[in-house]
Amino acid sequence: MAVSPEAVKELRELTGAGMLDCKHALEEAGGEFEKAKEILRQKGHALAAKRAERATAEGVVLSYLHHDGRLGALVEINCESDFVARTGDFQQLAQSIALQVAATNPQFVAPEDVPEGAEGDPKELCLLLQPFVRDESVSIQDMVNEAIRKTGENIRVRRFARFELGR
Repeated sequence: MAVSPEAVKELRELTGAGMLDCKHALEEAGGEFEKAKEILRQKGHALAAKRAERATAEGVVLSYLHHDGRLGALVEINCESDFVARTGDFQQLAQSIALQVAATNPQFVAPEDVPEGAEGDPKELCLLLQPFVRDESVSIQDMVNEAIRKTGENIRVRRFARFELGR
């Protein structure tokens, strides 16, 4: 199926994916935007798995402070290069994850960090499994995978801390 350049451009603006990736996704989806977005998201998961073993020695430590000053969070997000760490997309990802930590108070970064016999639902305990507070259709892991797909680098949430007055 032939896909119009306007459709490719629109999908690229929505997802941030490359022009050829958008064109191939639209062709595979028969021109349906939602299907094409899902195809691009799945490719992001595959790309993230391929890059998972690459070293992440750069990154940022970013903070979120609630407007009343009674709640805050710090997160360390790592990537492969300082160039990516300085990009707006990476900074926005770190800011969103800091907001998530402040809002949901996760106990662990990933399911593999949960000790044997821990009480509670892994989706509540693990940051990466949680749905994003501003868009519950997307998990934190999905957001990280999307950033990996956009930047072409491995990205890892290394650690976080949450602070609340009186606790």
